[in-house]
Amino acid sequence: MSNSKLCLKLKKQDIVRLTHLKVTTNTGEILSEWVVACKLNQLKKGEILDFDYKDKKILIANLDGKIYASDRTCTHADADLSTGFLTEDGVTCPLHLSTFNLKTGIPENLPAEIPLKIYNVKIEQNEIYIEVN
Repeated sequence: MSNSKLCLKLKKQDIVRLTHLKVTTNTGEILSEWVVACKLNQLKKGEILDFDYKDKKILIANLDGKIYASDRTCTHADADLSTGFLTEDGVTCPLHLSTFNLKTGIPENLPAEIPLKIYNVKIEQNEIYIEVN
């Protein structure tokens, strides 16, 4: 029995709605995995959304029209950052007020010292995709 895979070449106009894209090597190693988190119009300027994918708890923020995604749990005290505050400096933890830069994940002040994981984001056809690997 042969172990073969089907490979399709699609043009962008052939794809009606793509909600999950996984790019793998010929050995099955995952190189990239993009998932739809929400529609762009669901996240207004200055808003934060929470998004769960498998075991990942992700925060999505619209800071001055730019979309960011990071881990959602504060690295200091495990607080849910989606219940925090979005400022021009980043997202501020509601528990001990550490602010995390959304571009780098680095905390701007104590007590947090460990950076958040930052996820790549892309917008296609009015949907926000997050690279989750």
